[in-house]
Amino acid sequence: MDTLKIGDKLYNVEQNGFNDFARYSFSEVVRLTETLAVLKNGVRLINRPKQSYIMEDVGYSVSRKKGTHWHIVSLKAIRNAQIENEKIKVHDWFENKQFTLKEKQYIYKLFKGEEDQ
Repeated sequence: MDTLKIGDKLYNVEQNGFNDFARYSFSEVVRLTETLAVLKNGVRLINRPKQSYIMEDVGYSVSRKKGTHWHIVSLKAIRNAQIENEKIKVHDWFENKQFTLKEKQYIYKLFKGEEDQ
């Protein structure tokens, strides 16, 4: 478990309750002090890796918010973020869309056709 270096890329996942989507944030270490790593988005992390078990095995605690961890970016995290962002996009589209009767009929026929198969 290494300390962070300038240029390291990290991510954090937040979720408001079990029914909310996982919302990923990505940032990069831009400055180091004796004990902190400062990210491009202004978040200050304690530059001491610790076991996390939240998303990855190792995490870095946010200064003054010990329960919030950031993790080194992995391919798995990037893929999970893409999947979640697509879910959010679809959800938001349906929330904001006002369907015409013709569109509702079209969607109904599509689903009805899948049920018959």
